[in-house]
Amino acid sequence: MPPLELGDPLAHRALQALLRAEISVRRALAVELEREGVSAAGFSALVVLTTAGGTIELRALRRRLGWSKANATEVTLTLQSRGLVRRRRLASDRRAAALDLTAAGRELVDRLFPEHSDRVTTAFSALDEDEKRSFADLCRKLAA
Repeated sequence: MPPLELGDPLAHRALQALLRAEISVRRALAVELEREGVSAAGFSALVVLTTAGGTIELRALRRRLGWSKANATEVTLTLQSRGLVRRRRLASDRRAAALDLTAAGRELVDRLFPEHSDRVTTAFSALDEDEKRSFADLCRKLAA
């Protein structure tokens, strides 16, 4: 069997490094959230809702988190079934939906966010400020 032709070996090394880093950071951040019965995606949605003042159109949430319609539906239905958000149709456009953060959802964010923020800081503590800025810029560039 002939060896695989990588095309750009450095790009493949960069991809492997990125995937290993992503797995490591996700694990570090997800452990406590999962103990509380909320996924990292669900917590992200709750945090976005909180920073948006407690209500957001579903399409805006999707845009902010880079989610597909199917993923947004699955995550928000789970949050709704747990009583953390309320989903409603917009009066101005019955095809569109909005999410409202419930008191239980706000309580969960208020309780978990401080330690979550500390875990984010710890997860990126190996990088100095310039490296964090460069890393964020590179990730935005790759995502574009």
